[in-house]
Amino acid sequence: MNDRNPAISKGIDWSIVWIYLALVAIGLTAIFAATYKEGDPFFQSFLRFKTDYSKQFYFFVVSLLLALFLLLTDSKFFTATANLLYVFGIFTLLLVFPFHTNISGTKSIIKLGAFNFQPAEFCKLFVCLALAKYLSRPETDFSKTRSQLIAAGIALFPAVLAIMQSETGLALVYFSFFIVMYREGLPSGILVVGFSVAALIVATLIFEKFTLAVILTVIAALALYIMRRQLKRNRSIFLRVALLWAICVGIQLYAVPFAFKHVLKLYQIERIYSTVGKEVPSEYLQAHQTETGKEVKKKDTDYNVRQSKIAIGSGQLFGKGLLKATQTRYDFVPEQRTDFIFCTIGEGFGFTGSFILLAIYLLLLFRIVTIAERQRSVFSRCYAYGVAAVFFFHIAINIAMTVGLAPVIGIPLPFISYGGTSLLTFTILLFILIRLDADRQMVLR
Repeated sequence: MNDRNPAISKGIDWSIVWIYLALVAIGLTAIFAATYKEGDPFFQSFLRFKTDYSKQFYFFVVSLLLALFLLLTDSKFFTATANLLYVFGIFTLLLVFPFHTNISGTKSIIKLGAFNFQPAEFCKLFVCLALAKYLSRPETDFSKTRSQLIAAGIALFPAVLAIMQSETGLALVYFSFFIVMYREGLPSGILVVGFSVAALIVATLIFEKFTLAVILTVIAALALYIMRRQLKRNRSIFLRVALLWAICVGIQLYAVPFAFKHVLKLYQIERIYSTVGKEVPSEYLQAHQTETGKEVKKKDTDYNVRQSKIAIGSGQLFGKGLLKATQTRYDFVPEQRTDFIFCTIGEGFGFTGSFILLAIYLLLLFRIVTIAERQRSVFSRCYAYGVAAVFFFHIAINIAMTVGLAPVIGIPLPFISYGGTSLLTFTILLFILIRLDADRQMVLR
């Protein structure tokens, strides 16, 4: 400890650095286990940048260099450039439209020589900084609707661009920034409305139209009965309940069908319905067939998740061991090195390995929230909560997706999934936080 350069090590939370290194090591091991083929010349392919695990290792080296650079950077640099970086992030998202490369159905990747760059992934960092900058301004009164709308716009404008690039999964990540807004005073009622709408949409998928309409009507009638005494004193309560009932029925009968017929892609609809264990209704298939002019055939949309569950379950308590897995080693699970890498860990290292990984993630989130709450600067606190929100969303959705509890929306597992842009983004997010925390005695604006 004493031989470290004090200019770098002073104030740094080394526990979070060690957690980062542990997660990257697990990720490299998992990518190696999923992609290594027997008989491959390990050192030759590694040094020649031929394999996914060698590429990920080199990205890790680049990430370490960036991390060192960030630790040597003055914290005031991040507050001074937050808005400029946000504009740059939006610019890179706009560049995708004329210069994108279509890879696996997504139009969000720009090819730079041998590397693929995904601005929608990287822009989360810029949103985190810009939102923290806005919320920390002395003139920002977050109790006012105008300020809340501006903050929501900062978070959701990149999401709109990501959706236009067929990156619905990454677009949903930007909604995690509402956690930051809630911490800074966003009324809980707004979040309740958001979760209620989400629950209503899920109910629309599960129940038949007439059945759900009856359920909503019964709920409205019960609410009026419970509040019958208040109704005598205030007739406007009836109008509010009636309006809320009309909105819910409208969402069920018109908004959801319109989105499924004219907004969402067919593969997205198939994934959503496979999550709730149902087939896509024929009306949606016919609508997309009419719109595209091509015959639509039903697909085995549950294949990925089904194979993932088999892989995780076959790992049992202690797993099959490194390079001894069958489901992931022989490519039964698609995208086993990226979106479905958790099943590689589940099969190879079993429940024990999966539990250890989740425990490390939980420790990481706990440390980030602890760091957030000890900040003197509003900017640092908001940024820390932004980092926690992004990590939490990625971890929760990716693992839920892998075990069939969420639709397959294609978002990486932090530090574990293969991908240079993803590893660099999460590394920069984390080490900016470490730098800000090291200077927590400073009051940043």
